[in-house]
Amino acid sequence: MKPILLPRAGALLGPAMARAARAVLCAGGVAALPSGCGASAARVDGARAAGERFERALASGDHGAACRLLAPETRGQLEGQLEQDQKKACGEAMAEEELPQAGAVRTTEVYGRQPWLRLDGDTLFLSQFGGGWKVVAAGCTPQGERQPYQC
Repeated sequence: MKPILLPRAGALLGPAMARAARAVLCAGGVAALPSGCGASAARVDGARAAGERFERALASGDHGAACRLLAPETRGQLEGQLEQDQKKACGEAMAEEELPQAGAVRTTEVYGRQPWLRLDGDTLFLSQFGGGWKVVAAGCTPQGERQPYQC
């Protein structure tokens, strides 16, 4: 499996990040709800819908549509990960990625502008941009209890 990497934070994201976000964003030590600190239903639904659109685009082979749902830096990284003379358009580069068959969304957690979607076969990290929710990292796999995700 060849994941799409998170450009800003390197290759690791994890439960520790989620726990830290909960600690900061969930005032008074309130346990996080499945939707993430009581995020509004609209925010949770919007993040979930963006993740589902991304996965549907991949499943149908519409790599151009999947690229339009990537965060700008993630898209730039995907396009630019090849040697200068071998650069490809995002859709073409996306077609060569070996992302897992994701399946259905099991949980959606939203911490501010940072949703985390766990699917049957994948974990997605998103962020909110002016144009809506965008996928920052895909193909992320857990490395074990209390260990970061490898993206």
